[in-house]
Amino acid sequence: MITCLEVRTAGDPDEEDIVFTDLSPRNLAERLGEMGTPVGRDAITTWLDEAGIRLRLIRKDIPGGEHPDRNAQFERIAELIEQYESEGNPWFSIDTKAKEHLGKLYRKGRIRGNKPFKAFDHDFPSWADGVVIPHGIFDRKLNLGHINIGLSRDTTEFACDSFRWYWNRIGKQRYRDATSILLTCDGGGSNSARKYIFKHDLERLSDSIGLPIRVAHYPPYCSKYNPIERRFFPHLGRACSGMLFDTLETVVHLMRRAATSTGLRTTVNVIRRCYETGRNATDEMKQQLRIVYDELLPKWNYTATPTNRQ
Repeated sequence: MITCLEVRTAGDPDEEDIVFTDLSPRNLAERLGEMGTPVGRDAITTWLDEAGIRLRLIRKDIPGGEHPDRNAQFERIAELIEQYESEGNPWFSIDTKAKEHLGKLYRKGRIRGNKPFKAFDHDFPSWADGVVIPHGIFDRKLNLGHINIGLSRDTTEFACDSFRWYWNRIGKQRYRDATSILLTCDGGGSNSARKYIFKHDLERLSDSIGLPIRVAHYPPYCSKYNPIERRFFPHLGRACSGMLFDTLETVVHLMRRAATSTGLRTTVNVIRRCYETGRNATDEMKQQLRIVYDELLPKWNYTATPTNRQ
């Protein structure tokens, strides 16, 4: 049996070699029969399972690079989280999940049923009835997630509107005595660390809710360590796996089901505003920014303070 398996030598000396095969149990049974060792495919399946040789996906674990300030920023984020929790102030992990299309377009995953759902034979975006852009807000301390579904585009305005809706209707009810808010996020997309327009919209958000908002970005190539990516989005994906996003109502219903036995619960809202793309900060916007940058790694750590607290 071993002679029918292949071994790929690991490039990293700290990793073990990978034993694998691209043959099915039926193919392995035929190969072994040709070699003079007939074995049934059921016996081969059992042996493979016992040996830990199962169907596996390629795992995206190799970092695309490593920033020299990576560890320093991770330590800073941990310090900020500890500080906010000790002061009784909230902190949230935020990110936008991948855009999906509405309509009868194929989606990965399997569910139990007497018949399969039917989807178009091609995944042309022009055949969709629209898009859904899920912006997530995860409260790790309370183990609660929220999704604002956008129907337009993933922009800095959308990200800030998403948190504004969440804070005004949910967040401030849970943290009535909050004096500041911490947001952890990656460094690109709608909350890019490099874009002045995000800082401009963040100031408007801070003004509207009347609280300072501190932002801590994860270093490049490290967005997967943002808690929302590991503790919320996988459960959201599981709740929607194998289901057609045929209507907006279906999407809302499915996402609200994202929950775990350890207490995770999910709330969902729809933001119907249409957002403009291509916005850039003007020279006037840049000059009027009131952002306070940290002394340590200011490109990733800064605070927007409302005008009435200047």
